[in-house]
Amino acid sequence: MPERLSATHTNSNGIVTLTIPGSAAASAEELLEALRRQIHALAGKDDVKGVLLTGPESGFCRCLPVGGSSTSAAASLSNLGQQIMFSLEKIGKPCIAVIESECSGIGLEIALTCDFIVAGQAAHFGLPGIASGLLPFCGGSQRLARLVGKSKAKELIYSGDLIDAEEAYRIGLINRLYPNSEALAHAEQLLTHICTRSPNAIRIGGEIVNAGYDIDLQTACMMERDAFALCFASFDQREGMQAFLDKRPPQFKGE
Repeated sequence: MPERLSATHTNSNGIVTLTIPGSAAASAEELLEALRRQIHALAGKDDVKGVLLTGPESGFCRCLPVGGSSTSAAASLSNLGQQIMFSLEKIGKPCIAVIESECSGIGLEIALTCDFIVAGQAAHFGLPGIASGLLPFCGGSQRLARLVGKSKAKELIYSGDLIDAEEAYRIGLINRLYPNSEALAHAEQLLTHICTRSPNAIRIGGEIVNAGYDIDLQTACMMERDAFALCFASFDQREGMQAFLDKRPPQFKGE
């Protein structure tokens, strides 16, 4: 299904938009395999500086049901999904999910794996699998709880109800909220700005935030110390400091 999961360069700054299909476009297995291929391709491209994940007006994946699976097949599907989400999380480039309509089920699990989510006023979010006796299976229950807290994550999972964009913004599920049909343009502008920063520092910064989130504060701060010191061995740090002294924009290389 490569034609249903497309990646396109959107500007000269190396921003790529990855379009996720809607609810009727593919099975969960097809979607995950296509996403795996795109992650692998984008991770190996030095000219790709950042990634926007979005979907059609009909919805960002919405809910792709998993039916007729045996216990072992369901466990295999969950393992596949979780490994692909980890790959997306470690892509090494800033990644923003852009939601303009409904984002639920596996679509929300993918969005939760991005660095953060921005949305339009018409967006809705949820994990409706409970209505079919199912749960999130790509790590969504764990990432959601870490983002909005255990009790709110349980409420969303137990009820299966969708929440609107205002509520999603209030509970911290999304970072920024824009008027209808404007989220993608604003997200591209934001990501273009982010991509003027050091790719090296962004990659390391993302890694230490992710790794340090679930460990004790003292150990996490030691990781930050080591990452900070590592930056001083990079071209980007020297270039950034010289550019500051020269009062000019830095020319980062990600080295």
